Amino acid sequence: MDLPDVTVIVPNWNGRRHLERCFESLSVLDYAARIRLLLVDNGSEDGSIRYVRRRFPGVEILENRSNQGFAAACNRGARAADTPLLAFLNNDMRVEPAWLTELVLGVASGPARCAGSLILSWDGRRVNFAGGGMNFHGLGIQIGLDDTDLSAHRQPAETLFACGGAMAVERELFLAAGGFDEHFFAYYEDVDLGWRLWILGERIRFVPSSVAYHHHSATSVRIDLHKLRLLQIRNPLQTIFKNYDDENLRRVLPAALLLTLRRTKYQLTLNEALYSLKPGGGQKRGPLAALRVKLAARLNKARVSRAGLADVLAINELLDDLPGLIARRRAVQDRRLRPDAEIIPLFREPFWPAEAASEYAGIQSELVRFLDLQEVLG
Repeated sequence: MDLPDVTVIVPNWNGRRHLERCFESLSVLDYAARIRLLLVDNGSEDGSIRYVRRRFPGVEILENRSNQGFAAACNRGARAADTPLLAFLNNDMRVEPAWLTELVLGVASGPARCAGSLILSWDGRRVNFAGGGMNFHGLGIQIGLDDTDLSAHRQPAETLFACGGAMAVERELFLAAGGFDEHFFAYYEDVDLGWRLWILGERIRFVPSSVAYHHHSATSVRIDLHKLRLLQIRNPLQTIFKNYDDENLRRVLPAALLLTLRRTKYQLTLNEALYSLKPGGGQKRGPLAALRVKLAARLNKARVSRAGLADVLAINELLDDLPGLIARRRAVQDRRLRPDAEIIPLFREPFWPAEAASEYAGIQSELVRFLDLQEVLG
């Protein structure tokens, strides 16, 4: 089989320390057709561009003046590509020599026009990604995460989404589908794209013979937790809002918002007694404790975590962008070729509870029963 030319797009933001291993592995790929290597830099200030120009002169570089986010960087690379196939690779990954050949064969052999790699931990001992799933309110699931039994994840399969950190897709399809949604900035844009491709009648393949190794969370550890939290609360809600059909969205959205509110409560760590009108509510023993309560009430202030406030801001960002979000939803739904009933089995674990607390699982179960979500999700 003649293999198509491929553009490998590596988005980068201050990832200088990862680029040597990443591009060294790409330089020894055993791919039989033309490979165009493209670094899209998001305003790095760590010498990334200077290093790549000196160490890997064959790599083309597109420069953004500031951090435009993962989605925008990948999209810019896709527009600049001139090959029929695109491959996306995180800068904190290295790949096996057959990575690209096996990944492209997963597309070129049909019927899938998008495929994702098996991603292992940097030392190769644990699974990082062996296919993607999702719970019903939008939280993505990395199949096999941290499993040490690698042999259990060596079978090709259809998957809800391919991890954006190691995937291939036909360029024409990617651009026609709208690429990664740049409103996500980072995180969950691959879940959204995968679901959208299934809606458009396409298929996505998990290709375990294509292997990449990942420094897990190497970028996210450099970002404030509350900023990550905002993206990881907002983006799953964007995903379900855009992609469920009308009837299912009306059932799922109330449960998703209520469960988000419960998770927000865990982050806020408020003294609930201060807010109670019941006898003794907010009362503590000792004059000093009583004075503190009165002062807090008078000042109308409470100490809350930034992570909890990030949840509140995440939901309000959705509301601020509601007209745009509705328009993006319509753009997906107007092109629907496959019903939800055929896609939902790919969720794999639709009732996975996002919190370990037993009372959270109980609340979720009550909402599932009340809103008849079992009928929707099987």
